[in-house]
Amino acid sequence: MVRLLRCLAAVILVVVLGLGLPIAGAVIEAILSYHAPHIFPAPQGPQLSWLYAQHFWQTALALVAIFLIRIFFRFDAGLRWPQQKTYIWPAILWGAFFGVLMTVVDYLPDLLARHPMNLGFPLTRENVIGWTFFEGVYVGPTEEILFRSLLVGFLMAAMPWKFTVGRYSMHWAGAIVAAIFAFAHIASFFTRPSFAAAGQQLYAFALGLLYAYWFEKSRSVVAPIIGHNVSDVVEYAICFVLIALWS
Repeated sequence: MVRLLRCLAAVILVVVLGLGLPIAGAVIEAILSYHAPHIFPAPQGPQLSWLYAQHFWQTALALVAIFLIRIFFRFDAGLRWPQQKTYIWPAILWGAFFGVLMTVVDYLPDLLARHPMNLGFPLTRENVIGWTFFEGVYVGPTEEILFRSLLVGFLMAAMPWKFTVGRYSMHWAGAIVAAIFAFAHIASFFTRPSFAAAGQQLYAFALGLLYAYWFEKSRSVVAPIIGHNVSDVVEYAICFVLIALWS
């Protein structure tokens, strides 16, 4: 009974951190952008500048949380290069596959009509460079350090239960955090058509499972970072090319 209560408390802490740190990062960004607008220079565009800063602060808070929690409870955050199997090639290949799938889910009506997608920003050179760098380099570490290094790493140690599907097994921690990761994208229901938002929940959960599996098996956050970057940048690259062709 005591062990069950400890596991429940660990899950609650993970939910609070998984949903709270991105919000805290946004709050810090809002305060600094109001009182010190030049403290965090980023590529042009209000949305892009906000995302760069918000992701920076949520990652900084995640690293602080890793440091503080490890003082009282030791766990492996995987902040290292993989020591054995890296899972880098599966991350690249699965990332490319999901990048295509995400494009179809997010923009199916536009694809069928051969209509340029509305990405929410004009395709200026600055925006293309800024978004390509964000999606292809920046987003991976700034989300995977939070969701996999901190949340999965901690929950694997606090709740060491596994499940098996066929010949694959992994900790329940990965599935729980994958659900939190998907729910963290819930705002898409307010900005996208309902079918696309629901599809995003499904593929975000599937990606969360993959990232957690690579994290657990490689004991490193490198493969999740690479897979995350590849999937996101492939979707944006496809959109950029199709918009240029169909405009």
